[in-house]
Amino acid sequence: MPLVGVVMGSASDEPVVQETVKTLEQLEIDYEVRVMSAHRTPERVQEYATTARDRGIEVLISAAGGSAALGGVLASWTTIPVIGIPLASSELKGMDALLATAQMPPGIPVACMAVGAWGARNAAFFAAEILGLKYDAIRQAYEKYRQGLREQ
Repeated sequence: MPLVGVVMGSASDEPVVQETVKTLEQLEIDYEVRVMSAHRTPERVQEYATTARDRGIEVLISAAGGSAALGGVLASWTTIPVIGIPLASSELKGMDALLATAQMPPGIPVACMAVGAWGARNAAFFAAEILGLKYDAIRQAYEKYRQGLREQ
């Protein structure tokens, strides 16, 4: 059963989201990936967010560029933690997505990662930190990864 739901706003976001997926797999965290847009398919986003907890999802990761509304819309429909990955998909090179993700209104937080691939990897690591509070195997896998960083 997946613990993490990874949602991207467009199929063209997949190359960056692969960094999230590879990291989740490295840490042996079960996940599912969906493509849906806060603007083009808002009903799908609502249905996904409102049913995620019932499907066992404990963390949502959202990848979106431009206005990056996807993370905020997911967060508006659930109290599951949402981690946002701003993507550089416009002429503003991700600054618009970064600011939109970071500037959520009080009460509807979205954790904001770096723009692009670094943020995509860190979203998975942050999900591991959250899940590691409950799941010892995930905590241990992440601690092992971090120990490896110290030994390099």
